Amino acid sequence: MAAMTDIPADTAPELDLDNYLALPRVAGLDVSPDGRQLVTSVGQLDPDGTAYVTALWAIDPEGHAPPRRVTRSAKGESDPRFAPDGSVLFTSARPDPEAKDADDDPVARLWRLPAAGGEAALVADPPGGVVGFAVAREDGRVVLGANIHPDADSWKDDTERGKARKDRKVTAQLFETYPVRFWDRWYGPRERQLFAQADASERPAFHALTPRVAFALEEQEFDLAPDGATLVTSWWTSPTDPRDRVLELVAVAIDHQGRPGERRVLAAGDRLRYASPKVAPDGTAVVALRAPLATPDGVPDLTLVLVDLASGEQRDLLEGFDRWPQAPVWSPDGSAVFFTADEDGCTRPYRVDIATGDVTRLATEGAYTDLTPAPDGSALYALRSHWAYPPAVVALDPAAADQEPRPLLSPGAGATPPARVERVETSAGDGVRVPGWLVLPEHQDGPAPLVVFIHGGPLGSWSGWSWRWNPQLLAARGYAVLLPDPALSTGYGLGYIQRGWGRWGAEPYTDILALVDAVEARADIDAERTAAMGGSFGGYMANWVAGHTDRFDAIVTHASLWNLEAFHGATDLGPWWENEFGDRYTDPSRYQEWSPHRHVDSIRTPMLVIHGEKDYRVPVSEGLTLWTDLARHGVDAKYLHFPDENHWVLKPEHTRVWYETVYAFLDHHVRGEKWERPDLL
Repeated sequence: MAAMTDIPADTAPELDLDNYLALPRVAGLDVSPDGRQLVTSVGQLDPDGTAYVTALWAIDPEGHAPPRRVTRSAKGESDPRFAPDGSVLFTSARPDPEAKDADDDPVARLWRLPAAGGEAALVADPPGGVVGFAVAREDGRVVLGANIHPDADSWKDDTERGKARKDRKVTAQLFETYPVRFWDRWYGPRERQLFAQADASERPAFHALTPRVAFALEEQEFDLAPDGATLVTSWWTSPTDPRDRVLELVAVAIDHQGRPGERRVLAAGDRLRYASPKVAPDGTAVVALRAPLATPDGVPDLTLVLVDLASGEQRDLLEGFDRWPQAPVWSPDGSAVFFTADEDGCTRPYRVDIATGDVTRLATEGAYTDLTPAPDGSALYALRSHWAYPPAVVALDPAAADQEPRPLLSPGAGATPPARVERVETSAGDGVRVPGWLVLPEHQDGPAPLVVFIHGGPLGSWSGWSWRWNPQLLAARGYAVLLPDPALSTGYGLGYIQRGWGRWGAEPYTDILALVDAVEARADIDAERTAAMGGSFGGYMANWVAGHTDRFDAIVTHASLWNLEAFHGATDLGPWWENEFGDRYTDPSRYQEWSPHRHVDSIRTPMLVIHGEKDYRVPVSEGLTLWTDLARHGVDAKYLHFPDENHWVLKPEHTRVWYETVYAFLDHHVRGEKWERPDLL
């Protein structure tokens, strides 16, 4: 297991599967009210190496003291948040020490770690589990999300209803609204509600703020005013036509006993969605992301709006800013909002001044997440990663432009070897710049075979370290890896997305090939030994590539779209795709024109198909149909199936199997080596 200290880059081990899987996985960040401590969650392999267990670690904001672990349990801890008294609230499935019987199916509970250290105490134990929580920065009140049966009047009642279903062995569900599932889980029989802390005891009661809301809060973020008297959340509407489903911004008053008062719509609009609300430090306003629903003719413009909490009056804070903001957070004095945005192959931190609207880019290199301002406004902490290294904690000046961040002593920092990563680009046929990253073997003897990674989304970008598709692992085996950002990629303006909007097999495809042509012209790349790989939309594109060119020696397609018309009815959010491809029932022409399955008779390239059974975003039916069609047409193909993985392969040993199978497939078809079936398969 990698040591939890800084490791000099020149002594870091070669990045093979063993030490890659053992790397500490840092996620989430918060700062104490006095600014003297940061806390993050770190995932590490369990003793058997078959699962990741998370724990909370404290980090010195000055960077002097080494990081130290502050929690430990077999179930792990995550999502840490400081309370005003300096205690740390977190979620964990660790058992209630006072419970008589152990849980058969443990769920996340809310715990509190005292500021002075010691044993954590259980705060809330809803039978359906905690799904997110917020803490009022001044008052200390907690609001949590929890799943509960829609007709249950209390957590006790919910427990009894759950037990009755279990005792009678009933797993059936009756759905009356769309959608019915998301990502890798079916909705129901419980639905998410929000509950407010009712008193100041160590084990407080919680009152329902949003009873019987019928999935209005699924997957949504919420925030509390500093005084704990107002909750603001995104809220799904339930129109008759699911294409019109939008997110409103809703405010709920909370009385001193934690009971709900007035609930009002703060911001709404025809075909508008509001997300990621954050209440201002003085409690008078909210910032939120706002985007209209897309149409087949146009890409939506996502922006950041300031909403007055009393009147609902709005102001666009980013007029003319041609990038999509993410994850807003207030400065402590309320004079500015920090956010991140994809830009030119990075995810950069920004600051927008509330009074003037001036936008400052705070840093250029790397991918930033979890922006966390120091309470006194003296620093902005964040997690930063790059293709050369995984996420680690850094500090920024909250106002200076394009600065180099100050690295802090962070769990696992420096544990990866230096990588040769270059920025590359070319011009497409229409003259538009097409950029990407090229990851090269550290020690190269002659031209390297090339593997092209095609990103998912499709609205995304290759901007930072990946725990799922990591080019360094292939580079360590002697491959060069190209990470193109073709049309539809974020970080290059709305016009760049519009070039490929609703026409996935056009510019996104030709952009990739143009950049491949440019890279293959290099002396250090072997243009005669190449492969293409992609997952999700990247898998769609891998399938499209397979049906339109024989230039690659092998193709790996993971969780991929194959038949766009069939996909529409089986995916978890079918009507959402009509915003780009149109009404499938009245005009299916775009689905038909850009569906890879129509070109199966042209496929000659060997293909490795990979899919997870619990993938509801791109259902396994797509992978099975692709596999059947390839077999029917005599294509040299293999199918790797994961019965208990979703759109992503997450379990450590399944990650190992995934890479070992990909290695064997590429080595065989690209390098001409003998096919070696991976162990355990």
